[in-house]
This record gives sequence, structure tokens and C-alpha cells, in this order.
Amino acid sequence: MFTAPEAYDRFMGRYSAPLAPLLADFAAVAKGQRVLDVGCGPGALTAELVARVGAKAVSAVDPSEPFVAAARGRHPGVDVRQCSAELLPFSDGAFDASLAQLVVHFMASPADGLLEMARVTRGGGVVAACVWDFTEGGGPLGHFWAAARELDPGVDDESRRAGAREGHLAALLQGAGLNEVEAATLTVDVEHAGFDEWWEPFTLGVGPAGTYFGSLDAEHRERLREHCAESFPAGAFTVSARAWAARGVV
Repeated sequence: MFTAPEAYDRFMGRYSAPLAPLLADFAAVAKGQRVLDVGCGPGALTAELVARVGAKAVSAVDPSEPFVAAARGRHPGVDVRQCSAELLPFSDGAFDASLAQLVVHFMASPADGLLEMARVTRGGGVVAACVWDFTEGGGPLGHFWAAARELDPGVDDESRRAGAREGHLAALLQGAGLNEVEAATLTVDVEHAGFDEWWEPFTLGVGPAGTYFGSLDAEHRERLREHCAESFPAGAFTVSARAWAARGVV
């Protein structure tokens, strides 16, 4: 079952939108290039790429039909296609840069997905990706998963997914045959009006966190909410969210 684009916007879009220019800078995306957004979702990174190179020079793919429809509607002129990262419908060397924002850890085969990104990128072009920090509590979901682990130590908190630990994305890019691989940390600060505004999107069923919340009974949901609330001050606060990033040259 696919996530509604509007639910994704409320849950992760508030973090992915400010992250997009940081990843585009890291990949050195500039006017005159042809670029690919792999796992585009509703189009947070796509919007940044369009602003830099123009809609006609951007292609985007995602396996979710609702996300593809949303990206097409939001970004007229962009070539948006429904497909997996592991089987990209483009010719060899079609792009100057291929980017994957917050998606490598969701690929069925990260190794194959990165190999495909390298295949469709020209020689001398850049492949770049980023994944939230799920191992050191620095990502936007850190408070949620820390509270979940207190109640359920065996919970799948996404920390074992590809790219979730420092240095792993760089290792994956090297395994895909990329040269001059570099790692970096990308950090965004997102303001929240209060705890309820931060918490509510977790109840929408988006991603592993939303699925986990949905699997709990009412009592455990309330206990999780209370544990999360203990992590934040009363009133407005800022979440500093960290992503591991890596880039390499084809």
C-alpha cells in the first residue's frame, strides 16, 4: 500500500525540502547539466534540481504511482517515470549527475540500485546519495526510535538499513565502482511549533515509523507518545537532523 503524497509531505517533507539544496550542492549540480532524481517521492529534491537546471533537463523515477503522479503535477516538464532504482529506463551515460535523497535504505538491492545510477551517468559524472543517521540518534526520527526502543528493545529502528551508519554509503559507492568517493555530513534545522505539531505526522502511517505506530494498540501508542514528549521542552523547539552523504565519480 503506497503512502499518500500529502501524508509524506507532513511527515518527511518538512525535513527533505531543506535537505535537497545541501545534497544538490554536494553533487555540484549546476546549469547546463542533465540530472536524474532516483526515488523522487512527491518531488522535494526534484524541485531543487528544476530550480538549478530547468525542468527539461531533469528526469525522476519512483516506484510509487501516487508519488509519480504528484511529482508530475508539481513539476510540469520533468520526465517522471514509475520504476525501481534497480532497473532504470535510461541509456548508458544519459546524465551528468544522478542523485538519491533518502532512498538508498529503501532500495530492494542498494548495490544494484547504485550500479544502475552509475550506469546511466556519463564518464566523469557524479553519483550522490544521502540517508538519515539512524545509528547515532542524529536523524529526524531519532527521538521516536529512542522512545520506541525503551518500550520494545527488539524494535526494527531502521539502524540496520543500508547507509544508516556513518561511512556505509561511501563503502556502497566504492562497491559500485565509483571513483574519488567522498563522504560528508548534511545537517538541517527544522523548527516545530510544539510537541503536538512534531508528533501528529507519526500517526499517519508513513514509512517504518508510521507502520510501527499503526501496529500498536491504543495503550502502547499513548505510552510511546508520552515517552517521546519527555524528549522535548514545552513550547516551540528546533530539531537538528543529520544525514550521511557520499558521492563518487563515474
